[in-house]
Amino acid sequence: METFKHKTAFVTGAASGIGLALSKALVAEGANVVMSDINLLNLKTVAAAINAPDKTATVACNVADHTSVMQAADFAMARFGNIHMLFNNAGVSLGGASGKIAAKDWRWIVDINLMGVIYGTEVFLPLMQSHGEGGHIINTASMAGHFTTALMAPYNATKFAVVGYSESIRQELEGSDIGITILCPTWVKSNIYNAPALRPSMDDTDEDFTQTPTYHLSKHLIDNGMSAEDFASLSLGAIRQNRFYVFNDPAARVAIDARRDHILADYDACLAEIKT
Repeated sequence: METFKHKTAFVTGAASGIGLALSKALVAEGANVVMSDINLLNLKTVAAAINAPDKTATVACNVADHTSVMQAADFAMARFGNIHMLFNNAGVSLGGASGKIAAKDWRWIVDINLMGVIYGTEVFLPLMQSHGEGGHIINTASMAGHFTTALMAPYNATKFAVVGYSESIRQELEGSDIGITILCPTWVKSNIYNAPALRPSMDDTDEDFTQTPTYHLSKHLIDNGMSAEDFASLSLGAIRQNRFYVFNDPAARVAIDARRDHILADYDACLAEIKT
């Protein structure tokens, strides 16, 4: 997609962080932007600050609810017509020691981080295919979808799933006029480290997650990460070039290399045993 002018984008998780920065950048490029978020009050506040009422619209959308996504799509088309870009950006974080994570918290993060991406794609992809004007799907994953850390299994699992899902869709769409890009940042300024406050089990515990070492480390790294605006600019550049992966951290390459080497070492060891 060489230009965003006069195109229409649907952005989830648009009330803050990367979603908000993407919305601003798209408007600046001349796109129409439907900003969606589960927090409609905050969404309307930030959309008003963009001050482009002819180019923006806001709609409440719970990405974990297929019906909510369908209703938001109907709203978007009624407002601007054909949708050309889908940003499956909404997401939450969740960590903890395996064996001690509530099942309902697992369901919560899977429903948002994975099913939210799936629902968005299943709803909007047929619409893009039907209007014949081309399009692009952008899924926000993470470097946590390429390598793992201890005590972050729920987040890693959902982001690995988004990477695999996106890679599969890429093969399906190859040769079509619909592209796909997957965002794989490490630390980008946002408030995602506060997402565990929304987890379902919060009502069942007196634990203050903000006092844990994991919280303080995440907050420090995110607060000192790349600006959301810079990452949005990087992402739009990748969409223009139809690039699939978007990375932002040279220091993270060593983790990808280490994972690759580990996989190949075990792969070769297993093949050696088969030969003997």
